[in-house]
Amino acid sequence: MKMVKSLVLGSAAALVAMTGAQAADLPVKAKAVEYVRICSLYGAGFFYIPGTDTCIKIGGYLRAEVILASNNDYQSNQSGPGAANNRLSNYYTSRSRFDLQIDTRTATEYGVVRTFAETVYSWTDGGYSGNGTGGTTYTDQAVGAVGAGTIGIGNLGVYNAFIQFAGFTFGRSYSIFDAPWQSYPAGGPDNLPGGSNNVTGINNVQYTAQFGQGVSASVAVNDTVQYGTTNVMNLSAATAATMITGTYGANDLGGTRSPDILGQVKVDQAWGLAQFMVAAHDNHAAYYATPTFGPFETNGHPSDKWGFAVGAALEIKNIPTGPGDVLNIQGVYTDGASRYNFQSLMGTSYAMYGGTGLPGAYQSIALAGVSDTVFTTGSSQESVKTWGMRGGFTHNWDPYWASGIYGAFAQVRYGAAGSAAICANMVNLLGFVGTCNPNFNYAVIGFNTIWTPVKNLAFSVDVNWTEVDQKNSGTIVSPAVTAVAKPAAVYQLKDQGAVSALLRVQRNF
Repeated sequence: MKMVKSLVLGSAAALVAMTGAQAADLPVKAKAVEYVRICSLYGAGFFYIPGTDTCIKIGGYLRAEVILASNNDYQSNQSGPGAANNRLSNYYTSRSRFDLQIDTRTATEYGVVRTFAETVYSWTDGGYSGNGTGGTTYTDQAVGAVGAGTIGIGNLGVYNAFIQFAGFTFGRSYSIFDAPWQSYPAGGPDNLPGGSNNVTGINNVQYTAQFGQGVSASVAVNDTVQYGTTNVMNLSAATAATMITGTYGANDLGGTRSPDILGQVKVDQAWGLAQFMVAAHDNHAAYYATPTFGPFETNGHPSDKWGFAVGAALEIKNIPTGPGDVLNIQGVYTDGASRYNFQSLMGTSYAMYGGTGLPGAYQSIALAGVSDTVFTTGSSQESVKTWGMRGGFTHNWDPYWASGIYGAFAQVRYGAAGSAAICANMVNLLGFVGTCNPNFNYAVIGFNTIWTPVKNLAFSVDVNWTEVDQKNSGTIVSPAVTAVAKPAAVYQLKDQGAVSALLRVQRNF
């Protein structure tokens, strides 16, 4: 019996030992894999960041394009070598761009916390221009004049970078004065007036209150250092070299004193959108100056002058012409706040050359300039008044083809004192003979067609005409302008126009 008991215990011990050895040979159970989960709270494309309750969406686009008959990307030639209409003008300019957008959202007891960032990396071709001494300079649109044969490095930009929380937006974002389509009511170039355009973002703080049924009201303060001002022009500092480029004096901006203060009321429903906007803008000049004496503290200065802008935008959807068709219309009036009409992607001085039939004249030229205010030494700032409008209609022929037509028009009106000072400078510095009037009109019209053979891949062509309708009549005696290879000669003051076209392929993701 004792022998049997020993045998049973020994067998049991051997079995336990064998089982332990076999268990040691088995693989260790792997930690559960945390697969990416779809986040359906905020629309398509969002997923949860593993290990968190934050949803993220990654998107953007890659674009390649060629602009015909322009030194810019993308607008008509209105100044510089392109507007010279000579051997310095580009027949084409090309650009490639990569855009990356990252959108995160987290549900909290205070509502959704959102962050959004959009960065772009662009390579834009430049152009060659003579420097007046027989040499040539290559100007890269990313890094400026870099010398013949030098290869630029492209341009990195931050278009948006903001935080949204409890109705507030902090950081770099669109302006509440902007229409949802910015300055592209049906596509088009970057030089459409008729409202603001902050598609590249502007530093601001916004608060939006939602009242239901698509009705909202917003207030904001915008940092205007880079995008909110055209010029505060000291006309007493004008020279012949600046006047001949459409710059009527010296931009005499002082330091920042106040951000722009904005308000908006909007109705956004299934039928479309209606939006009303106002903005207040402080014009803060530095010091009085003349061409021979600099802007010293002892010269004195004009007092600040507040300007304003009012605007409205209307979008109509579901119109009878076809599914997805849309009509966009926008208008604006400014008094001392011209950037809300001649928006941030537009130039503020125009010097466009063309032919002439006037005996004794070498060529013709259209000169025009935009400012928020102007003043002369010892005088107060005088505001420049503008108004403008733009609109566009987009029609979808079928799921693959769409076309758009668009137009814009703006007027610039100087006050009595500013007009008198500009005209006196025209006579004294440029030998002007004729009827002087610095006011001008500006118009753009164009059309485009887009082919989308597969989802998120589009090929497009866009053609536009730009016209500068200046109100001067007569001739000037221009100094030599070596930057555009123009000789000293008599030039006729005459309206000018320019055409340009865009060929683009874009893949969204």
